[in-house]
Amino acid sequence: MNGNLIITIGRQCGSGGLRIGKELAKAMGVKCYDKELLSLAAKHSGLCEELFETHDEKPTSSFLYSLVMDTYSVGHATSAYMDMPINHKVFLAQFDAIKKLASEESCVIVGRCADYALADYPNTVTVFISGDEKDKIAYLKEIYKVDDAKAKDIMVKTDKKRSSYYNYYSSKKWGDAKCYDMCLNSSAVGVDGAVRAIRAFAGEKQAWKNK
Repeated sequence: MNGNLIITIGRQCGSGGLRIGKELAKAMGVKCYDKELLSLAAKHSGLCEELFETHDEKPTSSFLYSLVMDTYSVGHATSAYMDMPINHKVFLAQFDAIKKLASEESCVIVGRCADYALADYPNTVTVFISGDEKDKIAYLKEIYKVDDAKAKDIMVKTDKKRSSYYNYYSSKKWGDAKCYDMCLNSSAVGVDGAVRAIRAFAGEKQAWKNK
């Protein structure tokens, strides 16, 4: 097993998780992977990239839709794989891409069940970012140029989508403190404080593991 350090970030909508991930990666001198994972997974799997964008952190229960979209699948030829719904194929492709990244480089990965994909990888630090509701709504209002009601609607629906995806594909519960090494409220420390806290925690975890 190599010594690459992978920090995975789960996040509530509006908590600034992606921004924290990018700043963390910059401070560490590594790459931050968010939607970039979709392109990597498409490239390695042979599946159409549009499929990854359609299914990004969204489980689908429509078997008919899966059968229709299955026509875009290429590459894998086993009967078990070919019979698999397309949303499962997309998840497995991302799962494989995350494992491949971990074997090649230190990095920060945002969302997409990365902590679950790397559950057996010893140099992973799993983080969940939350935030106070008023701060999350203010952040979303600024980003999307919407009013309070619309910002809250975006927040609630996005969190529901993310939690459904995570709970559907992993054996853990989204946002549950037991499922992460570190849970952090970005409202309490800000982006820069969150970056410092995560780096310090990662260092402590590595030192403890190496004892």
